Amino acid sequence: MCAEKMHADEVHTDDALVRRLLAGQFPQWAELPIERIASSGTDHAIYRLGHDMAVRLPRIHWATGQVEKDTRWLPKLAPHLPLAIPVPLAKGSPAEGYPWYWSVVPWLEGEAWTTDGVDDLHQAAIALAQFIIALQRIDTTSGPRGGRSNFYRGVPLSMRDADMRAQIAASGDMVDADAMIEAWEAALATPAWDGPPVWLHGDLGRPGNLLVAEGRLSAVIDFGCLGVGDPACDLAAAWALFSGESRDVFRVALPFDDATWARARGWALTRVGAIPYYRETNAPIVAEALHAIEEVLADPDMRG
Repeated sequence: MCAEKMHADEVHTDDALVRRLLAGQFPQWAELPIERIASSGTDHAIYRLGHDMAVRLPRIHWATGQVEKDTRWLPKLAPHLPLAIPVPLAKGSPAEGYPWYWSVVPWLEGEAWTTDGVDDLHQAAIALAQFIIALQRIDTTSGPRGGRSNFYRGVPLSMRDADMRAQIAASGDMVDADAMIEAWEAALATPAWDGPPVWLHGDLGRPGNLLVAEGRLSAVIDFGCLGVGDPACDLAAAWALFSGESRDVFRVALPFDDATWARARGWALTRVGAIPYYRETNAPIVAEALHAIEEVLADPDMRG
C-alpha cells in the first residue's frame, strides 16, 4: 500500500479543494462527481471528474512544471502516436490556497499494466515498440533536452554516476550492491549515444504509466519525464515489463544496436533511486524497482 502522503513537504489536496477550484475557473464542470483515485503515482494527486475526465494536481514542487510541458507538447505529439495519450483539456491556475498550476485531462479507460491483464505479451511488446518508434520519429525542434525538468532522463549515463552510486549505497541490503555496481559500470563503459536526440516518454518502465483495455495495450499516460535525448532511456521497459520470449520480441521490434541496449540496461538500473526514497511510503513503486533490477541482473543476453 501507499501512504496517503508520499513526500514530507507535499501539498494537501482533497475533494473540497478540487470542487472550489473548478467552481472558480471551470464552472461548467463544478457539479460533476469527484472521486480521488488511489494511485502509486508520485507526482500528482488524481481526481476522477464525472465519467470521462480527471483533475491532476501536482503534489510536490518538483512536479509543478509538468502542467505547462503537457499543455505545450502533448497536443503536438498525440496525432503521430498509435496509442492514446492524455492531451490536456484545460489548464487551471493557482487559487483557493493551492499554489500551483493544475490540469483537467481526459479519463482514458483501462487498468494499469499487469502481465495477468495482458492477453498476449508478444502483441503488447510489439505495440509498445511501435509507440516508441512513432514517438522517436517526431520532430524534436525546440523539444526539452534532458535535465532537471525531466529528472535527467535521456542524458549521458555518466551524468547519473554519482547519484547512482549514492542510491545503491542508500538501498542497503535491499539490493546486491556489488552486482549493481558491476552492471552499472558495464553500462557506463558503453559508447554514448552519438545520434540526434529523440523524443522520450522517460518513464515507460513504470507499469502504472501504461493502460490495458480488453487485454490490449491501449494508452500511455504520465508524461512528467518527457524530453529529448538518448533513445536507450525508453528501452528500459524491456526489463520492467517483459521477460523471456516477450522481451526478445520487444528487442527485435526496435531498430537499435547492442550499444543502445547496453545503455538501456543501465537506465533500467537507475530505478534503484526509488528504493531509499519510497521505502516507507510507496511499497508498489519499490517493488517495481526491485523487479526491474532483478530482471536486469538475471538477464544473460543483454550484458552489453
